[in-house]
Amino acid sequence: MMLGGFSIFVIVLFVLAVLLLFAGVKSVPQGSEWTVERFGRYTKTLRPGLNFIIPFFDRVGTKMSMMETVLDVPTQEIITKDNAMVSVDGVVFYQVLDAAKAAYEVRQLQIAILNLVMTNIRTVMGSMDLDELLSQRDKINLQLLHVVDQATHPWGLKVTRIEIKDIAPPRDLVESMGRQMKAERDKRAAVLEAEGLRQAQVLRAEGEKQAAILQAEGRREAAFRDSEARERAAEAEAKATQMVSEAISKGDIQAINYFIAQRYVDAIGRFADSPNQKLVLMPLEASSVIGAIGGIAELAKQALSKQGAGPWEKK
Repeated sequence: MMLGGFSIFVIVLFVLAVLLLFAGVKSVPQGSEWTVERFGRYTKTLRPGLNFIIPFFDRVGTKMSMMETVLDVPTQEIITKDNAMVSVDGVVFYQVLDAAKAAYEVRQLQIAILNLVMTNIRTVMGSMDLDELLSQRDKINLQLLHVVDQATHPWGLKVTRIEIKDIAPPRDLVESMGRQMKAERDKRAAVLEAEGLRQAQVLRAEGEKQAAILQAEGRREAAFRDSEARERAAEAEAKATQMVSEAISKGDIQAINYFIAQRYVDAIGRFADSPNQKLVLMPLEASSVIGAIGGIAELAKQALSKQGAGPWEKK
């Protein structure tokens, strides 16, 4: 019976040893760290993997996740610098870098982070106008990130990002902003239309100016050519008159007949070309015209006879 009692004792010791072994072996999952307390005092941090502690003396204090965590920031009312009330919510991303500080430097870590973020949202956004608030969301995110990250550094945290999800002004304020935007766009459209009309008028005036310049240049060129033609006609007339005068001075009566006949024929031609007179009623002396024509022929005969090769000499 003594042998049987000893065997039972050995078995009991073996079972206790196995239990102590299992109680002292801790397997920490990846992405987590566990704090170890000995008689209530922090001693070390267990890393991911297989770890050993002293049973009954050491115990696991806090199981801390070391992965990046996302917290939703609840909606809150904020009064801006220009006394506009808006509803704001957001999200905050943080990661625990020191499990011991996160476990023992602050109580209820996530609640502390949310309160800190909400307080700084009211501080940062309350110092801005509504227009600035709606147009500079990136600036707000950077300011919040800088302030909150510094505040949570003693807690062993790293705040990686803070994002404002929604900024909701009151409905009447949104309607006022819509009317303001419409008025601004109408004003811009009117300005653009006026600018277009002004540009069109300038271009039209410029075109008319160029057309007037070209017309003036054309008239000047036509006047110049007309003057030149009249000058040449006057020169020809003067030369003809001179020739007739020389012929008269030499005693050639046929030159006078030629001159008078030419004027007579020109006058009759102008009279016939008149739009108001199509019928000549005054009597004409045909013999005078025939005599003038005969004078012309006689002048031509004399001119050819001076050259010594006229057809009259051959006959």
